[in-house]
Amino acid sequence: MTIAFWCVLAAALLPYVFAMGAKWSRRYDNATPRRSLEQNEGWRLRAHWAHLNSFEAFAPFAAAVIICHIVLGPNATADTLAMAFIALRLVYGALYIADKPTARSLTWLASTGCVIGLFVVAA
Repeated sequence: MTIAFWCVLAAALLPYVFAMGAKWSRRYDNATPRRSLEQNEGWRLRAHWAHLNSFEAFAPFAAAVIICHIVLGPNATADTLAMAFIALRLVYGALYIADKPTARSLTWLASTGCVIGLFVVAA
């Protein structure tokens, strides 16, 4: 399995990293998790939002990696872009939790650039 495919697994698990931060509270109620998470405040609420956004980012990334591999087979460019995507998404989540919206948005843009790059490489 290529590094890029391992990065797809990492991206699939990434939302749960942020979910742990959102749920790390005595006020978290596992009987009503959605209501409990939306009642969070501060960094816990932002961790929940990072969790949700990580799910949104997963599908285009996974599709780009798979399409790139179908067209070109295993390649170093795909591996590099996939690793950069994971690193940027980790930074994105940290910036979201730290309430740094401008830096977060720039990091989001860079990670989206990695996804676009995977499609362009495959073209």
